Amino acid sequence: PKVTLIDDATLPGYYGSNGMDDEGHRTQRNVLIENGVLKGYLCDRYYGSLIGMKSCGCGRRQNYTYAPAARMSNTFLAPGTDREEDIIASVEEGLFVKSIGGGTGGAQFTLNVSEGYWIEKGKITYPVSGVMLTGSGIDVIKRVDMVGDRLEGEGGSFCGAASGLVPTTAFQPMVRISQ
Repeated sequence: PKVTLIDDATLPGYYGSNGMDDEGHRTQRNVLIENGVLKGYLCDRYYGSLIGMKSCGCGRRQNYTYAPAARMSNTFLAPGTDREEDIIASVEEGLFVKSIGGGTGGAQFTLNVSEGYWIEKGKITYPVSGVMLTGSGIDVIKRVDMVGDRLEGEGGSFCGAASGLVPTTAFQPMVRISQ
């Protein structure tokens, strides 16, 4: 219930922002999950027509040599109501992940922790290295039990898929994952 996931290509100044997708549709704010309930999908013209949905302005491609496909733009977890200091203080023993660099996303993920710290008795104690996070995205979403009240964007990157590389931004507030 703490998870609200949004993809919004209309955010000014973000790397994945655009006024129009590569199929000629206006981009929009798409709420994908709201309070833990699936509310929508990213649909391009072709696949949207197969499932009876309209395009939501996310048909994107690297250039004209690729067919457009439904792709993320600026995807983020909406801020919650928990204070960051309360989230850290609530952890008896665990890992604080400050940044992730590299890996694979999707239903099953493997992500390299590029900056992480160990938490003991609600205090950040020492840096850790050589940590790789693996798991199931669905399982992790179900275990989010605290969401920070502060949201900061990041510089942006590229997402690669069948329709090439497209500029994206992905960010979130601090979260606590119970396991």
